[in-house]
Amino acid sequence: MARSILSRIALMTVFTALAHPAWAALDIGDPVPRFTANAALGGKTFRYSLADALAKGPVVVYFFPAADSNDCSIEAHAFAEAVDKFAALGATVIGVSADDIDTLSKFSVKSCQSRFPVASDEAKTVINGFDALMQTRPDFANRLSYVIAPDGKVAYYYQNLNPDKHVERMLNAVRALPKATAAK
Repeated sequence: MARSILSRIALMTVFTALAHPAWAALDIGDPVPRFTANAALGGKTFRYSLADALAKGPVVVYFFPAADSNDCSIEAHAFAEAVDKFAALGATVIGVSADDIDTLSKFSVKSCQSRFPVASDEAKTVINGFDALMQTRPDFANRLSYVIAPDGKVAYYYQNLNPDKHVERMLNAVRALPKATAAK
């Protein structure tokens, strides 16, 4: 009887863990890895530098699982529509996924509407550095967004597989930054 109860508890624990994805994220105030990566904007590839972007103001770094998937396209479109709002607050946006640069080059035109860059991290170095690896599918990044202050530290993060609230939450977080930080 005791063994049966312990077995049931163990099974319930496993099912609970599987039902709730294991999230990991850098915490507010944590320094972020300064990365450079191949990126695409408007179908053209270039070398993106987070350090260079932070020298101009806060940066929204958002991780997404796969270019051209339905939810990732919805999220990219929402960020594209909000780029001017971020720019008015002194912030820039960069998307990051494990997709290859050719895929992201097309995605940068189609879903990102040539409004912001997307970076390729096939080796998942950046994804791992930001604790953004999807635990249940390690070939993909989790849907995780960060606001990085110009000092290179996490000001805010939001993780949710549903793409609907990422842009709104990132805009609100950038608005909440001290004025000197937001408009560096």
